[in-house]
Amino acid sequence: MTSSLQDATQKVVTLLREAHQAVALTGAGISTPSGIPDFRSSDSSLWKRYDPMEVASLHSFRYRPEIFFTWLRQIATDIHQARPNPAHEALGQLQQGGYLPTIVTQNVDGLQQRAGATRVLEVHGSLSSLTCIRCYRQYSATDYMQTYLTEGDIPHCPDCGGLLKPNIVLFEEQLPLDVWREAEKAIRTCDLLLVAGSSLTVMPVAGLPMQAVSHGAHLVIVNRDPTYIDVRADVVLHGDVADILPRIAQEVLRG
Repeated sequence: MTSSLQDATQKVVTLLREAHQAVALTGAGISTPSGIPDFRSSDSSLWKRYDPMEVASLHSFRYRPEIFFTWLRQIATDIHQARPNPAHEALGQLQQGGYLPTIVTQNVDGLQQRAGATRVLEVHGSLSSLTCIRCYRQYSATDYMQTYLTEGDIPHCPDCGGLLKPNIVLFEEQLPLDVWREAEKAIRTCDLLLVAGSSLTVMPVAGLPMQAVSHGAHLVIVNRDPTYIDVRADVVLHGDVADILPRIAQEVLRG
């Protein structure tokens, strides 16, 4: 580790130890080391291969569900096979240690919870459950996942026969209101925001760091590429989150 990186890491450690109400904001970059492709930042990203309005909009789900579920099947397979990586584990350890009460995530993969975190606000929803678009009953995705992944069966409600929609936020949809309000409250009351693995290009989530800074919170960014708000951050670490976050967690928890 270079001296400049070591100094920056140590500053993050100090900020986390001194914070009373720290929040982490995570994006797709924290799950790419687990084998889940991101949506925008690389040549292999999903939106370089697909038109999102054609495959991942509310319109495409309602009127061409077979296209939507065909597209989603590969993503669901990647998520089903993925395991939490050291970045997820580091944030989970920090939360368990009392240093990171809340994690706000844009991801729908549930890997952060599987890494031991118990308070995770999923502002873009989750693939773990489905809702019937006809009778609005909710079901666990576990009951449908195997046949969907292996056979491509489109899930339908066992009670009314309506189409079951994964509880993820599609284009043309609003964010889940209750979760979003919780996230905004956490951001407004935090004294440290740790952004990890997010390019901060998707609104309204991209505006959360500015809210935190405007309320006087410290800002730390750990991401492979620059973001629009790097100039306002106390510390910026450009690199692999699966390498940097475990180092930070190890130092913080060492006490």
